[in-house]
Amino acid sequence: MDWQGQKVAEQLMQIMLVVFAIAAFITGYVLDSFQLMLYIYAGGAVLTTLTTIPNWPFYNRNPLKWLDPSESEKHPKPQMVTSLVSKKKPTKK
Repeated sequence: MDWQGQKVAEQLMQIMLVVFAIAAFITGYVLDSFQLMLYIYAGGAVLTTLTTIPNWPFYNRNPLKWLDPSESEKHPKPQMVTSLVSKKKPTKK
């Protein structure tokens, strides 16, 4: 899953869970059934899970282009510079 696909999956998950929560609450309120409300929301959570967790092809529309290993050897890695100077303020005696 690419970065855009992760963003789409997260947005889809949030929207689906809110929609199922609202639909479950309204149905449970109108029919006066707490059990039915829980079943509807649980079914929505399962459907959301099956929609967002697997790596479906529409989540891979913007793949990243990685460097070939031979190309990466041509570019040196940046070296980390460590400072030997202390950042503490000098103490007065």
